[in-house]
Amino acid sequence: MKFSMIFEAQMADPTPEHERQVLHDCVEQAVFAEEMGFDRIWAVEHHALKWYAHMSASEIFLTWVAARTSRIRIGHGVVTMPFGYQHPVRVAERAAMLDVLSGGRVDIGSGRGATRQEMSMYGVRPEDTGPQMEEALRIVASAWREERFEWHGSLDIGPGAILPRPVQAPHPPLFMACSKDESLRLAAEYGIGALVLGFAGADNIRHLRGIYDDAIAKRSGERLVSTEVNDHFSALCPTIVLDDAERARRIGLRGQRYFAESIAHWYGDGPVPDQRTDAGDDAAALEQGRERLVAKLHEAEIPVTPSYTGTYNADHAYGSAENAIAYVEELRRIGVDEVMCLIQMGTVPQEACMETIRQWGEKVIPHFRAARGE
Repeated sequence: MKFSMIFEAQMADPTPEHERQVLHDCVEQAVFAEEMGFDRIWAVEHHALKWYAHMSASEIFLTWVAARTSRIRIGHGVVTMPFGYQHPVRVAERAAMLDVLSGGRVDIGSGRGATRQEMSMYGVRPEDTGPQMEEALRIVASAWREERFEWHGSLDIGPGAILPRPVQAPHPPLFMACSKDESLRLAAEYGIGALVLGFAGADNIRHLRGIYDDAIAKRSGERLVSTEVNDHFSALCPTIVLDDAERARRIGLRGQRYFAESIAHWYGDGPVPDQRTDAGDDAAALEQGRERLVAKLHEAEIPVTPSYTGTYNADHAYGSAENAIAYVEELRRIGVDEVMCLIQMGTVPQEACMETIRQWGEKVIPHFRAARGE
């Protein structure tokens, strides 16, 4: 089992000054993650989602981190692939350059970038996001594999070459953001790794693992996007770990509530998230938010599923290192290949992020590596 961290550059009070501080704080966390034994960092790509994610140019962030580290893998979690956001050849070129400069440490996740806000910034149409993401994956994988490349589909490309060539032969591993059962089936059919949300808890992750494994077992190979298959299942794990377990839970639940409210704002027309550091009983607020969302879904005759309500679940790796070990042990039994820690949430102070990374590095990760005899 691998251990990673994901960065949104989420923030309350998004003044320019605080924004700059948070981005530098994320770099400090990523560099410390290598020291503490984490295997990988991931950085999202979102556009114009104030409060939720200020990581608009993740290739710059990841390059900055790569220059200050030597071992930890550098992951795009994810690149928005529809053509309006960026041309697939540019995606291939940027990733190959970073793979060279980092010594072959790059991973590439794909995503649709399908919020109305983001699509409006780039002139992307909702109906194009799925087909263009799939075609972009095929283009990028082919461009990396072939010394002289051309493509004739929705786009006419080449002939030409991707220069420089990536270090990882034939190309860096491919992944896909998966928030629903259907996207997991697609990732399996494409033959690429799944990056799944874990807010709904271990039982939902078990369900998602089953969906992915079943689709892998049934795939014919006709929809594989590359000759290289990557059946890697990575699950999100919200976590804050401190010596003071109650304080860790309090900070974690406040951060998760802010995260949930930010998602609700941009994905569900909810209000601007409450930016107070201390906003009262966050566990109760999460439950109330879940109840309101369930009522809204029922009213709209939309099925109530964990993909909608998961962010309001409070049962995560918050508390002491022992609490985190117990939660991760559930994920290990489920068959999670990678635990993707979400530590950097908008109201979580930097000192709590850094202490959480230290606790995972000194206590949680060694527990599982010792169990494997490493």
